[in-house]
Amino acid sequence: MSTSTAQTRANLGRRDVDAEQTGGVGFGKRRRMERLGADGRFLFVPMDHSVSDGPIATVRQFRRIVADVADAGADAIIVHKGRAASLAGVPLGRCALIVHLSASTGHGPDANAKVLVGTVEDGVRLGADAVSIHVNFGSATEAEQLRDFGTVATACARFGMPLMAMVYARGPKIADPFDPDVLAHITNVAVDLGADIVKTSPPHAIDNLSMLVQHCAAHLLISGGPRNEDDDYGLVQLAQDAIAAGAAGLAIGRRVWADPDPAGVVRALAGVVHPASTPR
Repeated sequence: MSTSTAQTRANLGRRDVDAEQTGGVGFGKRRRMERLGADGRFLFVPMDHSVSDGPIATVRQFRRIVADVADAGADAIIVHKGRAASLAGVPLGRCALIVHLSASTGHGPDANAKVLVGTVEDGVRLGADAVSIHVNFGSATEAEQLRDFGTVATACARFGMPLMAMVYARGPKIADPFDPDVLAHITNVAVDLGADIVKTSPPHAIDNLSMLVQHCAAHLLISGGPRNEDDDYGLVQLAQDAIAAGAAGLAIGRRVWADPDPAGVVRALAGVVHPASTPR
């Protein structure tokens, strides 16, 4: 081995040691990201809707849905901190936990005005593999939501906690929430402010999705939205098109847990997102 090669390897090793000695932030985030999606692909099931929209299911049914989707191959569930604490004893297996930190309800004067109701420390205390926040661009409180985004991102960097940003174009200044140029803008803002994973709506024309992927430096996930009875564009087709366009995966909530067979939906989607994985 040449002297220069040996020195290069020594320097690389020193940087690894330095990272661990400064709190293991780099190592901690890598470990958590691997638990979220070891192959760089992600299939998340958001279940935070009980705050924004009302009860998803009875307590027993909620726990059963969580266990079923975890067993079927979901990479992570997304819930609020109180719900996370209530899931003690539910077998998650390899399914990760993401604690959601944003909230609003339809009973308030502005449902798009998301506020922080949790901290990164809450996620650490609960053993979360990531935390998530929600920002509605174009809303009357966009500035406050961006400020909260920055605060959370700084804390995530301090704790080595992956940050997922759910970003949507919603508010009085938004003419078309599915405009690909608008979606490209808001996903870039999420990356610039520190998100590791970005979830947003698919554009009207799925062909434009590759443009979003090319402009997004973080892992881009596509949401499913509410089920439209008149729409025959199914979730599996959405998953196939998203992965083909280069997206890192999907975050599908109500179209999973509102289905009569949540596990079956997750199993079908997991077959697209993780085609080489062994069924769980």
